[in-house]
Amino acid sequence: MTKSFCLIVGLGVLSVRAMAQNPPAPTKQSAQIDCTWLTVDSATKTATLRLTAGLTSLNSGLNFNGFKDGGLTFTVPLNWNVVIEFSNHDGALPHSVQVIDTTKSLPAGPVDPAFPRAVSTRLMEGIASQGKDSFRFTAGKAGSYWIYCAVPGHGLAGMWIRFRVSATERQPNLTATPSAAGR
Repeated sequence: MTKSFCLIVGLGVLSVRAMAQNPPAPTKQSAQIDCTWLTVDSATKTATLRLTAGLTSLNSGLNFNGFKDGGLTFTVPLNWNVVIEFSNHDGALPHSVQVIDTTKSLPAGPVDPAFPRAVSTRLMEGIASQGKDSFRFTAGKAGSYWIYCAVPGHGLAGMWIRFRVSATERQPNLTATPSAAGR
């Protein structure tokens, strides 16, 4: 059964009904988490994230889903399948996506991915405006990672969010996180 999950904002999980009755307080970035970004199929242990580059004008379009500098965290349970459906909404710049390890500092451009196949096509050049790509990988190693734009300079300019693989979480989720905290 595939479900859209409303996400964790701040301290608690909010359902669609609870969000309508009590909308979440805006974050410092004033970005809001959209419940349609994450779908979960518990039977196949698959989490699908709709990831949009340049969704808003925040950071001159150098953002994922309206978040920059790690202001959004995508968490999945260990050994789940992850599908990232990537689209570029930025009208001015190409963008790419890769999942990278946080054990090193943010790179200036593409590096080896943290998981096999955890990359979009055209990492260096990026995907043009209105372009789309999709990739799938297994989150086989618990830890903290970055979902990062590998077009040279974009990630360093703040175009990255957090990705966490948890040995204790039972369901995937999205959370708003303090911007640039704990790189």
